[in-house]
Amino acid sequence: QVQLVESGGGLVQAGDSLRLSCACSGVPFRSLNMAWFRQAPGTQREFVAAISWSSLSIDYIESVKGRFTISRDNDKNTGYLQMNSLKPEDTAVYYCAARPSTGWTLRRPRDYDSWGQGTQVTVSS
Repeated sequence: QVQLVESGGGLVQAGDSLRLSCACSGVPFRSLNMAWFRQAPGTQREFVAAISWSSLSIDYIESVKGRFTISRDNDKNTGYLQMNSLKPEDTAVYYCAARPSTGWTLRRPRDYDSWGQGTQVTVSS
């Protein structure tokens, strides 16, 4: 059974940076694709970024391109989301998600069957 635990959220000012981590246990991390989603109050869960098991396939939503970087360390069983130049509209609960590996990335929440508990990111203006 896959267990995912996010960390690294917090309250920052616009323009600041945060790095989220997603620690995986239960199965070899290299057997999984990973993604980050976010959900603001009153909105649907939104895809942010995804990375294949090999890191050869990476995808971002347009609004975070050039500011966010998704990465993973299979030896440490941990995935990351480096968030730079944060904006108030990035405020949300950020969730790590995983699914059995494929060679490509996926954007739909229903494509992922394991989820973390979420970590709050709040960006003040």
